[in-house]
Amino acid sequence: MSEDDLRDAIAAHGRLLFGRGFSVGSAGNISVRLPDGFLMTPTNSCLGRLDPARISKLDREYRHVSGDKPSKEVFMHRAFLEARPEAEAVVHLHSTHATAIACLATPGEPAPIPPLTPYFVMRIGRVLPVIPYYRPGDAAMEPAIAAAARDARAVLLANHGPVVSGKSLDDAVYAAEELEEAAKLALLLRGQPARLLTEAQVEDLLGTFG
Repeated sequence: MSEDDLRDAIAAHGRLLFGRGFSVGSAGNISVRLPDGFLMTPTNSCLGRLDPARISKLDREYRHVSGDKPSKEVFMHRAFLEARPEAEAVVHLHSTHATAIACLATPGEPAPIPPLTPYFVMRIGRVLPVIPYYRPGDAAMEPAIAAAARDARAVLLANHGPVVSGKSLDDAVYAAEELEEAAKLALLLRGQPARLLTEAQVEDLLGTFG
């Protein structure tokens, strides 16, 4: 996919995520790896109204080279993109149910959402680490995210929201959407005797799609 196509795709996904209420106002950001650097949504931009031509471009050292100024959370994307060489895109949202789990879960908890559906396991995997709270925009969280990302496709930032990586932009967006739906299910079923996938079923899914 060309850089122009990726710009259009970021804007299209941004509109859909915003339309579903997975980001509000200027919350949330998206990044994509390029052969010569990265594309990233600009700071204080609304995912529902992105101009493809104004999306930020960064070089391989994450220095801003063109477009509007990038998100203040460049470090969050860098943590995933450097820790997971196979990751081609990162999506950070403030989606309601995933953020609710991020408010309920204990920092350090490895799996705050149980394996309720195969789709959650396929898209997110076995672990979803909860990163301790940091003030939004605080680059001090980068080492914590990077350490967790080595073994996880996604993390929850305590009292903040999810950060999800994927092998393509589509994959990262679909995983972020699946995480939100899994969080919604977990909250709906909270306190109920829900039937979870067995360890053998989880292993089977990870072996096929992991």
